[in-house]
Amino acid sequence: MKHHVGKIIDLPRITDPRGNLTVAEQTGNVPFAIKRAYWVYDVPGGESRGGHAHKECKELIVAVGGSFNVTLDDGSRRETYLLNHPYQGLLVDTGTWRTLDDFSSGAVCLVLASETYDEGDYIRDYDKFLEYVK
Repeated sequence: MKHHVGKIIDLPRITDPRGNLTVAEQTGNVPFAIKRAYWVYDVPGGESRGGHAHKECKELIVAVGGSFNVTLDDGSRRETYLLNHPYQGLLVDTGTWRTLDDFSSGAVCLVLASETYDEGDYIRDYDKFLEYVK
């Protein structure tokens, strides 16, 4: 069985003629306590986001609107995931480099994080990342 760098988590979809609803709960489908939520939007065409790894913070990345690609790299394997369903999240573990790109027009990227913001938790240089994961 092939081990993947990230993991897609299906979130519950409550369908309703008036509009659908999806929920993410730290006691249910999110495998960590959620300490922070943020979202990225209005990304200009051709731009990318991410370009870092975390030492302690785990994240669940959701395309709540539109689509984008997330490329994950654990230092030895690299995989790209297309996120385009608001009822799916990509689980990103610690020690994983991530790059987000190819945002569709109007895309909104929601990130649920296991930790509050701490600049010291970031690895922003790829060569330093490779040293860290060895």
